[in-house]
Amino acid sequence: MPSLAIPDLAGKTVLITGASTGIGAALARAFAAQGARVGLHYNASVDEARKLAEEIEADGGTVKLVQGDVTSSETLKGIVDEIADHFGGLDGLINNAGGMVDRVDYADMTDAFYDKVMDLNARSVVTASNAAIPYLKKNGGFIVNTTSIAARNGASGGSGLYGSSKAFVSNVTRGMAKELIPFGIRVNGVAPGVILTPFHERYSTEQQLKTALAGIPQGRWGTAEDCVGAYLFLASEALSGYVIGQILEVNGGQLMP
Repeated sequence: MPSLAIPDLAGKTVLITGASTGIGAALARAFAAQGARVGLHYNASVDEARKLAEEIEADGGTVKLVQGDVTSSETLKGIVDEIADHFGGLDGLINNAGGMVDRVDYADMTDAFYDKVMDLNARSVVTASNAAIPYLKKNGGFIVNTTSIAARNGASGGSGLYGSSKAFVSNVTRGMAKELIPFGIRVNGVAPGVILTPFHERYSTEQQLKTALAGIPQGRWGTAEDCVGAYLFLASEALSGYVIGQILEVNGGQLMP
């Protein structure tokens, strides 16, 4: 339970994509603890999503599970509509679903791999936001996109395309922010650094993590919980009502733009 209550989040409906594990799961817990009604999206992690939903409900939170592959535009639009229909509207969208897919050097790139990475990390953000905008326009609201430190530093070996897809997300964030703020929709992003989640368990070796750790002034890897405050801040009109088109870097000092 967060130690600080943020009153203007209570009763808001927030859809979080990719929320079954890692940062998304931490966000689902945190927003539910603030009294928000959480649309908890997942794809393959069925058991983790159901367990998380049970935990949230046991703590008195309100949550609606929704499953689907975000690389399918039709499916993703349906996910947004399902949550909005269930709760009677939508106040916020957190585009958190994403992944590296695999480590592949640019020299070994194929069209098929390019499509997988860009559909998952880039097009999904545009598609989900496009589906959410009509709902958000009704009363204003927010979009927070998860980008990455890799969007700025070129990424580590074999993850260059992932970093480029996240650079796309960062710039889409700024473009959307300009377009949507006249409708009272605030768009910002969060760029996590090296956060120990299933992402790095899947894609990073122990040596790669140790190398990254050497460049983090705070002297430790991040946790999913380290990221939560940035998202809560950007979701709250009371706390960040004049913060538009910004990317908050959460990386222990690894990158100071």
